[in-house]
Amino acid sequence: MMNYHINELHNLKPIEYRADIDGLRAIAVLFVIAFHAFPNTLPGGFIGVDVFFVISGFLISSIIYSKIDNNSFSYTEFYYRRIKRIFPSLVLVLIASLLIGWYVLFADEYKQLGKHITAGAGFSSNLVLWSEAGYFDNSSETKPLLHLWSLGIEEQFYIFWPILLGIIWKKRHSFLFITLFVAATSFTINIFAIDSNQTFAFYSPVTRFWELLIGGILAYIKLYKPHYVPQNTNRQSTIGILLIALGVLLTRENFFPGWWPLLPTIGTFLVIFSAQKSWLNRNILSNRILVSIGLISYPLYLWHWPLLSFARIIDGKNPSNEIIIIAIILSFILAWLTYKLIEQPIRYGKHQKVLVIFICILMILIGTAGYTIYQHDGLKSRPSVIEVGNQADDLDYGKHWVGWNLCENEGESQGCRILNPLSEPSIAVVGDSHAGHLASGIAEVFRYSNENVVIRLSAGCMPFYTIKIDDQEFFSSHQTV
Repeated sequence: MMNYHINELHNLKPIEYRADIDGLRAIAVLFVIAFHAFPNTLPGGFIGVDVFFVISGFLISSIIYSKIDNNSFSYTEFYYRRIKRIFPSLVLVLIASLLIGWYVLFADEYKQLGKHITAGAGFSSNLVLWSEAGYFDNSSETKPLLHLWSLGIEEQFYIFWPILLGIIWKKRHSFLFITLFVAATSFTINIFAIDSNQTFAFYSPVTRFWELLIGGILAYIKLYKPHYVPQNTNRQSTIGILLIALGVLLTRENFFPGWWPLLPTIGTFLVIFSAQKSWLNRNILSNRILVSIGLISYPLYLWHWPLLSFARIIDGKNPSNEIIIIAIILSFILAWLTYKLIEQPIRYGKHQKVLVIFICILMILIGTAGYTIYQHDGLKSRPSVIEVGNQADDLDYGKHWVGWNLCENEGESQGCRILNPLSEPSIAVVGDSHAGHLASGIAEVFRYSNENVVIRLSAGCMPFYTIKIDDQEFFSSHQTV
């Protein structure tokens, strides 16, 4: 296994731009958006992330292999280019999420967002989410930065992989051997972990690196064994597209990843392996519309989920299709603006080094801001947070239960129960039946304390100003909550 690839150094060619890969990126991000927007319509759309993993592994490994082999690889240059590619759009989305959250999130939600902003800035979202609820849990819909888990895995790969390849090069071992070995080890751990700890299997870089290394294996073949690439590539491309389609149609969240990612990853391998010689790659994946979407796929991926998540937080768990579509359209607009006004100037414009330093400082500041919000319990003093008021004079509450309707909903008011009707309440439990089932226990806990608890319930009630649920309008007063 010693150094046999050095003899083929003369075969190395510069990595050329491939429009079909941008087209494949477009399909991947559209799958993910469809899944996040309409999960019941395309329940397997989340495998678009696995397509991204293979593409990323292929491109990054191609760069590293060729530059190390030509003795021109620089860690400084590599990470400088990664920063220019990854940081600008991410910083913008993190700042936007922080500002939106200031106005629409409760303290505990804003605290969690602060933690996720810090994790996103430090490219460790997958590790933080690993300790929380799973990706497919109901609470995931109200985590605006949940999608950054995949970016965390990619960035951890970017740290681990070039360092390992640099060591292997000095030891004069084969790139192919180490790539196969690490990929096989990662895949095996994934298979064993899926039954015992699905959350670990989903979020851990150890169980996900094999997907990026599928692209690494492909990069090796393209660079060192180009004669292995078949001349008639239509069959490979067609099979690849069919495997990706089967992945979308058949894959479900249960027991994922496990064996299921083999469908989109092997499919992506075959599509890229076919190059632009195949009819599908040349005429479908390389068409102008898909390529245009592929060029903005990264900012589009970053923008779409926070917008959908905040829509669900503001408008209720199940916003209307109109609101979802508006959020998707807005994500396309913001992605295009981000690409044109932020990404391209920083990557290709003047004063790039100064801009990179500035964007790094911004990333540190936004991460610090998130940590501060987390440490201070979501900044409860924010004026946007609905506070428990003590203006109870307008409430005619008796010693036990009194007919009083927080939401002014016709009927079904359960009134309010107060432990000490002679003093103003210091703690209020407000909401619908979800709050109601906690009422007795909360009242019992505070019965012998210095606190005075009022419990105010009504069917469908939420502690917001004005919201609509199933086209019925409810009202909650800031002053009386």
